[in-house]
Amino acid sequence: MDIARAAWGGEMPPWVARLAEECAKSSQNQVAKRIGRSAAVVSSVLRNKYAGDMAAVEDRFKGVFMAETVACPELGVLPANQCRDWREKSRRFSNVNTLRIRMFRACKRCPLNRGGADG
Repeated sequence: MDIARAAWGGEMPPWVARLAEECAKSSQNQVAKRIGRSAAVVSSVLRNKYAGDMAAVEDRFKGVFMAETVACPELGVLPANQCRDWREKSRRFSNVNTLRIRMFRACKRCPLNRGGADG
């Protein structure tokens, strides 16, 4: 928590504070595994040096650890991390099954997807 506090200062978002708490309870590796990212990503976020898609890490963390949900017009209410997974899958068309096709179309129209460029 001290590392995150020093790196972020007074500008630390509440979800990053919670991320630091969860890492202190277990480990960065365990938290990273649960959100589907590497420990290096978690470490970079805590140190306020992550250059990647911070919103994606935030969605995954909030969906897994904070029970944040999204109202999906196709699937109803689902965890934020699952919404993020579908948005990432919708970047490329795949006709593996009807759900994947349906979600490809739905995610492309979704305001959370910001015109297809996942944000």
